[in-house]
This record gives sequence, structure tokens and C-alpha cells, in this order.
Amino acid sequence: MVMFKNDYSAGAHPKVMQRLMETNLEPLVGYGNDGYCESAREKIRTACGCPGADVFFLVGGTQANAVVIGTMLKAYEGVLAANTGHVAVHEAGAIEFTGHKVLTLPQKNGKLCAADAEAYIRRFYEDETHTSMVFPGMIYISHPTELGTLYSKKELEELSAVCKKYEIPLFLDGARLGYGLQSRETDVTLQDIAALCDVFYIGGTKVGALCGEAVVFPKGGAPEYFMTIAKQRGALLAKGRLLGVQFDALFTDGLYAEVGRHAIEMAEQMKAVLKEKGYPFYLESPTNQQFVTLEDTELARLEGKVVTDFWEKVDATHTAVRFATSWATTEADIEQLRVALNG
Repeated sequence: MVMFKNDYSAGAHPKVMQRLMETNLEPLVGYGNDGYCESAREKIRTACGCPGADVFFLVGGTQANAVVIGTMLKAYEGVLAANTGHVAVHEAGAIEFTGHKVLTLPQKNGKLCAADAEAYIRRFYEDETHTSMVFPGMIYISHPTELGTLYSKKELEELSAVCKKYEIPLFLDGARLGYGLQSRETDVTLQDIAALCDVFYIGGTKVGALCGEAVVFPKGGAPEYFMTIAKQRGALLAKGRLLGVQFDALFTDGLYAEVGRHAIEMAEQMKAVLKEKGYPFYLESPTNQQFVTLEDTELARLEGKVVTDFWEKVDATHTAVRFATSWATTEADIEQLRVALNG
């Protein structure tokens, strides 16, 4: 059986695991105050081109989203997101649990359109009763999106301009950022993201680490007592070294880029196999997530041979599923997929 269900089913990249083993018995101070965390912060600042950035290591993506949004919004504010956005769909109400509403707008290829966001904010302030409503206090996007699509640099610039106009932050969820940055179709760099966003995070959990995300405030100015609140909300590890060592390894000798490139190459090979089989694509994705529509009988035939991720029912007899590659996907996996599809 070959696994394409998600991009975090394997453990850690061997080079990351090696560094964890090499440093395992070294006594270090806790809560991210060790030398490996500081080294990782400096490497991330350099990669982002932001020497004054504030960088924090949190345990996972949902926790990063909840802590960032919860610390940056005022009590009466909510966060604007596409209706397919991770914070709106797959985080079990974590944002609402912080006391902030997710304000959803229709997605376009998984993305939030700047014109739609601006129209929503403008209409909000034109409403004479807006003081009795939830204020739009932030724009949230993910790159890649939940549908594996990417924002162009122009689209990010447009969203950034809306945020500047209304003096609200732009927050980019980078759980799969490493794969987005290495897509063959992107025109966005990590430096672009750092220049255009007020806060973002670099995902580790899905991109070569056992766990962990690096939250970056590129211009500095992180919310006061950010890590105190992160600890309150269960997002801070006492053994902060676990995250620091991993990100230090990922940002040494271009490993983070190497991990992303490999997953994209495997996705392109997988896409070719799926196209050879004639499966209709649910949408076109230039990243490591590929979505196809299968007849339910075909899905049943593949059970026990190929593990995919249910996405949604298309109609009574067809289902959209996701195939995801990762740093751990091999050419042998792709060949096993080909054999299973032809079986």
C-alpha cells in the first residue's frame, strides 16, 4: 500500500533527525532560549532579508494560527478569510475559541481576492450599524491554499495594499510554504512574503520536521508577551530545543529549498501518471497537492493499494480526492501508484 493521504505522514527528514540525535544529550535551557533556537532565528532572518524580524517557534499550525490571530486582534475584531481557508474549515473552531470570528468570503481557486476583501471592509464601514458588528481586523491567507493553488506576487501586493489602506495586518499561513516557494509556476520568493506581509509562518510539520512552525514578524513589533500567551494556549514547548534544532537544520545548506523541490518533482511525476490514466482533475494545482475526481467504483478498487484523502462528493457516483507528495515521497512510490492504477 502506498501513502498519498497527506504530506506529514512520515517523521522527519534524515538530516533533521541526525541533528536531533547529535544534540540529544546536550543540556540546554528551555522554552526556545537555547543557542540552536537563536541560530535558527538568525538563519531565518537572513533568508527573509529581515535582520530585525521577531521569530518564534510554536508547536503546530493550528496553534500558530490561533496565537497569532488571538494576539493581534482587538476583542471586537474578526479575521477575513476565504470560505475554504484552513482557519474557516479544518481547525475545529480554534479561532472562534479565542473569541474572534472568522469572516468568510467566497474563494476563487482557493484564494481570497483583494477586491472582494476591500468591498467587504468598505461596506462594513458604510453601514451605520457597524459598531454592533464584528470588525474586520485582519486578512488571513494561506500560501499554498487549501486547494494547492498559489498567490502571485501581484495578488499579494493587492492584498497588502488593502491592508495598508485600512490599517489592518496581512497574515500568511505558510504550513506548506516550502512547497509553494519551489513550485515551477511561482513568482513569489520568501523575501517578497516578508516584504508584503505583517506576519507569516514557515511551516515545518509538513515540510521535513517532526513538528513545529516558525512564526515571523518581519518588521519586528510582535504583540506584547507573545510567548506568554503562546504558553497559555499550549503552543510553547518546554523543550524548545526540539524546534530550534530542526529549523536550524532546515535552514542550513539549503535543505528547506531542497525538501520543497523534491516534493514538487514527485508531484509533477504523479500528475503525469494521473493524466495518463485519464482522470479528470478537480482543479489545476502547481504544488504538491493534486486533486482528481474518481468514480466511486474506482475508488473502491484502489482501496488497500493507494491511500488518498477524501475531499468532497462531486455527485452521487463520483468523489474528489487529494493525492499529496512530500519530502519523503520516492520514485518507487510513484511507480507503485502507476501499477495500482493500471491494475
